[in-house]
This record gives sequence, structure tokens and C-alpha cells, in this order.
Amino acid sequence: MNVWLLVATVLSAGGLPPCLWLGFCGPPQDRLVGVNLAGTQIAVLFLLLAQGYGRTSYVDLALVLVVLAPAGTLVFTRFLAGEER
Repeated sequence: MNVWLLVATVLSAGGLPPCLWLGFCGPPQDRLVGVNLAGTQIAVLFLLLAQGYGRTSYVDLALVLVVLAPAGTLVFTRFLAGEER
């Protein structure tokens, strides 16, 4: 196990559960923040795993997630806002 994998383990064990808890509980605005923060942490986790294992395919996954996560946040925000009349 190298340093990259150790940091990835610490991030997934210590940083991801609070984001998921926030994403599952609370008012809709707080859940949206939790899901958005979890997406960011998972992208960083993929980058750490790519360095740890020496695989470039994980970098591609991280880049796709970085592009799609804000778009998903905008879609959920639109649903939370409701229809304007």
C-alpha cells in the first residue's frame, strides 16, 4: 500500500459518510449540498486511486464526474425550485 491509497482510504472512510448522511437526511436543500459534496469527493477519490494503482482509466472517470456533477446539481436545483407561474 502506498501513500496515495492510504489517503484514498482515509478520504473514503472519513469524508464520504458525513456527505452521504447529509444527502439522505434533512431538508431538500441540505440533501442537495450533501450529494454535490459527495460527487466532488468521489472525483478526488478516483484521482487518488488512479495515482495509487497507476491506471489512467480512473482519471477519465474523474473527469467525466467533474463535468456531470455540476450539471446534475443544476437539474436538481430546478426541481427544487418548482414551476414558476
